[in-house]
Amino acid sequence: MQTFFVEIKCKLGKTYEVASELADREIASEIYFFTAGNYDILAKFHVAADVDIGHFVAQKVQSIPEISDTHTIITFKAF
Repeated sequence: MQTFFVEIKCKLGKTYEVASELADREIASEIYFFTAGNYDILAKFHVAADVDIGHFVAQKVQSIPEISDTHTIITFKAF
């Protein structure tokens, strides 16, 4: 299992729509919106060890039209 986070910047006024679409797709384990900083949403994902994270983000997350930018944070170990 691989765990990673994606910071998501939304088009103006579209944060709720993006969060709702992520929830509807049932691909994120946790979704936090209206975060402090440069991004609007922080989403946590878990995928199988053989899944290509870059492909997953491009196909499943960045395909939401109201997203203007993403930043992926890959994790290696949790304590």
